[in-house]
Amino acid sequence: MTELLNQSVTAIKGIGAEMAENLADMHIETIKGLLEHFPYRYEDYRLRDLADVKHEEKVTVEGTVHGEPSLVYHGRKKSRLTVRLLVDRYLVKVVFFNQPYLKQKIAVNETITVTGKWDQHRQTITANEMSVGAYSKDKELEPVYAVKGKLTVKTIRRLIKLAFSQFGSQVEEIIPAELLQKYKLMSRRDALRALHFPSGAEEAKQARRRFVYEEFLLFQLKMQALRKLEREQTPGNAQAYDLSRLKEFIESLPFPLTNAQKRVVNEILTDMKSLYRMNRLLQGDVGSGKTVVAAICLFASITAGFQGALMVPTEILAEQHAESLTALLAPFGVTCELLTSSVKGKRRREILAKLQEGTINVLIGTHALIQDEVSFRNLGLVITDEQHRFGVEQRRILREKGENPDVLFMTATPIPRTLAITVFGEMDVSIIDEMPAGRKAIETYWAKPEMLDRVLGLMDKELSQGRQAYVICPLIEESDKLDVQNAIDVHNILSLHFHNRYKIGLMHGRLGAAEKEEVMKEFSSNEVQVLVSTTVVEVGVNVPNATFMLIYDAERFGLSQLHQLRGRVGRGSEQSYCILLADPKSEVGKERMTIMTETNDGFVLSEKDLELRGPGDFFGRKQSGLPEFKVADMVHDYRALETARNDAALLVQSRAFWQSEKYAGLREHLAAAGALSGEKLD
Repeated sequence: MTELLNQSVTAIKGIGAEMAENLADMHIETIKGLLEHFPYRYEDYRLRDLADVKHEEKVTVEGTVHGEPSLVYHGRKKSRLTVRLLVDRYLVKVVFFNQPYLKQKIAVNETITVTGKWDQHRQTITANEMSVGAYSKDKELEPVYAVKGKLTVKTIRRLIKLAFSQFGSQVEEIIPAELLQKYKLMSRRDALRALHFPSGAEEAKQARRRFVYEEFLLFQLKMQALRKLEREQTPGNAQAYDLSRLKEFIESLPFPLTNAQKRVVNEILTDMKSLYRMNRLLQGDVGSGKTVVAAICLFASITAGFQGALMVPTEILAEQHAESLTALLAPFGVTCELLTSSVKGKRRREILAKLQEGTINVLIGTHALIQDEVSFRNLGLVITDEQHRFGVEQRRILREKGENPDVLFMTATPIPRTLAITVFGEMDVSIIDEMPAGRKAIETYWAKPEMLDRVLGLMDKELSQGRQAYVICPLIEESDKLDVQNAIDVHNILSLHFHNRYKIGLMHGRLGAAEKEEVMKEFSSNEVQVLVSTTVVEVGVNVPNATFMLIYDAERFGLSQLHQLRGRVGRGSEQSYCILLADPKSEVGKERMTIMTETNDGFVLSEKDLELRGPGDFFGRKQSGLPEFKVADMVHDYRALETARNDAALLVQSRAFWQSEKYAGLREHLAAAGALSGEKLD
């Protein structure tokens, strides 16, 4: 991009200081910034056949005036002008409100073009725009821009026109010729012109296609360059683990590893052994056996003389991991300890001292692990579970507790491929896509609220056979704003329904840590048969005897969350059931319920969820690290995203990319984004 385009907008003839100030309010300060202020949609003025136009849709038609127009006044300032217009084979009424002067412009048998809202029942167009004469193709699509303050869309259109006529010739190409030819993309200059002033819908589509690819390519180049820099600048601890002890440990496990588990263990161990620091994401559906993979990798690190850390989002999950890892690792002389905010006083001081001495091999805990006082002797492997629940900063602090430790992020939230390659583009990704043998698929049914008695009958049948049930509610107690079943009410209803034949527990986010722990212990030991809970059980509660789940107001949850909740049952050898009690009013809500009953595959569900909800809702904006694209849409343009990622990976690995003149434009963009200095952009 030439320096001329980085000048202030005041270099454009026709833009003065006051206009520049108005533009600055919209963060547009340079000519380049103005040219790249893209329209977010177009007003569509293409002619359409009225037979294809839906009721109340906006439409543009061309027709012949049939008979004298009629003008009626209501009061002093209100008027209604009615024109009968012959449009192809239809005679329709066109109504203009409060524009009496138009009567002088309209003559019988004359051709006029009008735009307005179509009333199918009355065969009437309520028009807001009119031009005398035949339809002009120049105005098929008009760009609509985001504006604020004193600026209008019309003004922005005019200013961009000025900028383009004076400086359009300075726009330089940044995508190399071979990629432009390979994907038949417009040049950057032509695409800029066509986005702002399209001659038709096809040209606007091709211009958008070019910028979608450009945005994705630049973003993925940044990710791949950061990954390359990070690998080359931060040497890892080549962990020389003891293979024979590791094999002995794997053979001691109570069940054989699945092929998928073996594959990801090999991928992780290869990283740990290498000179580069591992930065890997491990995805595995609920119950696919990620904890065992974590145990194997932690054991490998310990045999290489290092310590390991496992950070999880909740105390309950930390306790369960501590229990299961101790059971697996203690027989091999490995010391595991639990550190959460509940561990206080003398016990806490003991753990911190032992950790520093190196006599604790594995520390498991919540974000208590990242407090300043926590200091490891020789941290080699950091594992973060359900990592998208931690902010970028929290993950970084844990990583810095050691000398470039290997890092493994684990998640049971099946992240759609589209998001995984965007948000985690600088990581390697391993996927456990196979369930352990003997796991039965959870049978899922959608029931309307009036079927509650039948549902409770099914629950009773399971409970009477000694099994347990979860009942999930969206809220803790009654809310005026939302008419949804709340946990306290449901607890009372079920206590009455079962006449104290079963003990019913209550769990929600307002209970203290000790109270939650108590309820979970009672449920785990079957002292409580039915656990009524809000979504606090979503992550990592393992009760194999629970075979039944009832989710109230299921339409209030996203697909991924419903899938996470459902994964709390089906952990034993018995058949499990999940009932979605819901009466969704929207089509999206109905579609969610149907999809849930059709598949148990978390990855299929996550892609559907992304389509229905959009990327921002998937993680929550704050922690997502999702990039903001001007033109591209990660969900709908995911094929272009994958293509750009593959191209970026090949480019960054090639020597030519870093040396050849033809890639200079791309390198400039990387330098401007801070991706060549090792400066990490979140």
